[in-house]
Amino acid sequence: MELQKLKKKEEYAIVLDFLPHGYPFDPTPSHRKTSIVQALGKERFVLLELVPKKEAFLRPYQEVYIGEGKRDEIHHIIGKLDIEKLTATAKSELEFVIKDSVKKQEKRFVDFFNNAQPLTTRMHQLELLPGLGKKHMWEIIEERQHKPFESFEDIKKRVRLMPDPEKIIVKRITDEILGKEKHKIFAE
Repeated sequence: MELQKLKKKEEYAIVLDFLPHGYPFDPTPSHRKTSIVQALGKERFVLLELVPKKEAFLRPYQEVYIGEGKRDEIHHIIGKLDIEKLTATAKSELEFVIKDSVKKQEKRFVDFFNNAQPLTTRMHQLELLPGLGKKHMWEIIEERQHKPFESFEDIKKRVRLMPDPEKIIVKRITDEILGKEKHKIFAE
């Protein structure tokens, strides 16, 4: 089942930047350039390069359907986007889009705190989160045995001196996208 989850394709993406005239550094003559959308996958936080339909005009934070069915705004997916190719606008929007996604999918990330497991005999998934060490890990494990966490607020209330869970999830996802992390938990 875990393997199926990894193979699952993104259904929706959030626009980071829309380049109606393509990339400025592209040497292709302007009349042959295609519009480009730089986007972030909603579920697996994959950076994607998309080609919008001719009549589409997209704006940052707009959610677009990129699944197998009929697409309204996106013509096709070019593929995964390298972090170096992100425009300045896309880079500046990235953290805000991640923050917004984490807020909207709070239950998913709270479930991570409720279900995280050991990776090895010495390392736990919770320890991969920035600012969480063994002490916080054991407190989280103890607390979730009494009753599963219900929200980020609940985690903050029940675990003493806990860094803001929402912020550490956002930081972890951002670091994974930027390639600063070896182990991937949330981003592909």
